[in-house]
Amino acid sequence: MARDGATYACQACGAVHAKWSGRCDACGAWNTLVEELGGGRPPGALAPARGAKARAGIAFETLDVVTIPPPRLMTGVEEFDRVCGGGVAPGSAILVSGDPGVGKSTLLLQVCASASMNGARTAYISGEEAIDQVRGRAHRMGLADAPVKLAAETALRDIVEGLKREPFDLVVIDSIQTMWSDQLEAGPGSVAQVRAAAGELVRLAKKRGVAVILVGHVTKDGQIAGPRVVEHMVDAVLSFEGERGYPFRILRAGKNRFGATDEIGVFEMSDIGLREVKNPSALFLGDAGRRAAGAAVFAGIEGSRPVLVEFQALVAPSSYGTPRRAVVGWDSGRLAMVLAVLEARCGLSFGQRDVYLNVAGGLRIVEPAADLAAAAALASSAFDEPLPQDCVVFGEISLSGDVRSVGRMEMRMKEAAKLGFGSALAPSGAADAGLMKVSGAARLADAVRRIEQQDWT
Repeated sequence: MARDGATYACQACGAVHAKWSGRCDACGAWNTLVEELGGGRPPGALAPARGAKARAGIAFETLDVVTIPPPRLMTGVEEFDRVCGGGVAPGSAILVSGDPGVGKSTLLLQVCASASMNGARTAYISGEEAIDQVRGRAHRMGLADAPVKLAAETALRDIVEGLKREPFDLVVIDSIQTMWSDQLEAGPGSVAQVRAAAGELVRLAKKRGVAVILVGHVTKDGQIAGPRVVEHMVDAVLSFEGERGYPFRILRAGKNRFGATDEIGVFEMSDIGLREVKNPSALFLGDAGRRAAGAAVFAGIEGSRPVLVEFQALVAPSSYGTPRRAVVGWDSGRLAMVLAVLEARCGLSFGQRDVYLNVAGGLRIVEPAADLAAAAALASSAFDEPLPQDCVVFGEISLSGDVRSVGRMEMRMKEAAKLGFGSALAPSGAADAGLMKVSGAARLADAVRRIEQQDWT
């Protein structure tokens, strides 16, 4: 029988149940319900102090009050500042997640060191490593002289008291899953502990005006481990991504109350830490050799910056009854749609062919404007006819086979022209603006015909 005031929280999704059962009704996971006491408290709140007096009601204000926001904290790592919206906002809480070994701790140690060298008071609190381990990494990265305060602690109460005694501008907690509160019976990493630790640290950030960066683990599905309410508590959720075998790392904003949510920062992992990449287009395009059949350069937009990346496609006869469809760096559902449009509207047949599509460099593209680049790469491989060496491609494809216009087309062509490209296969509404020669395509069949006949007039 459940004790008074007890609830049961799912350790997989955070759903709260009034009684224990073997299976969570919310996510379907088995044996994940753990008892929590004090279920009536709000998420992230610790037990109230004994003898606490009743408080007065809240005071309301109007919208016409002009408030001047404090200046942003510039860490000195330009790619990180770009993703945060032009620097870290004082009093903000940022959650940084990523796969194990992708370089989260390396990135944030560089951010702390760079900010401290610029005059900010920074602290790095590790719950996973000893101080000597963090100090050793700093020595390998050449950051030993940075005035960063280090601590190795997991007790939430001690961390909060320590941050109250000494003023800081930026604090990194690595990681939120290792924090624990002595007011809860659940173990570290449980839903209750993660929720309580995140709530207490966010309240500390808001009350004292210190920027707090929380490191979060991810599950095997790529989701942030712990309750989803933590993502709602914080001001920004940043994901640090990187494909195995590639040295490139992408910092991407999924939520940001102080900036755009589609910005990316590009880094390259080296022996001495992460190096910022100022020109991602040159990095992802690689050597400017002769472009083979099945390759198309996509002129994309990531946040406020244009990025050129190469789509590589291979269409080959299938040796099996069911042809293979493999895609890396792009949505597999989007690939299926483009293949269906190519078959239904352009007369191409992929029923007995294997199709492989890859985005070079390990970058993941989510922009719909990449539809035409993927289709051009597939058609080029199917016809064994290469696209012009100096050609970039962009445009969205509809189910009817129309090529639709996309945003910021002039910016895309300016970036391409800066890197030596002289022509573009684009929607018919794209104006060249004197930048390059545009081969307009109102329908996908027009673009496929140009590739098959090598007609770029």
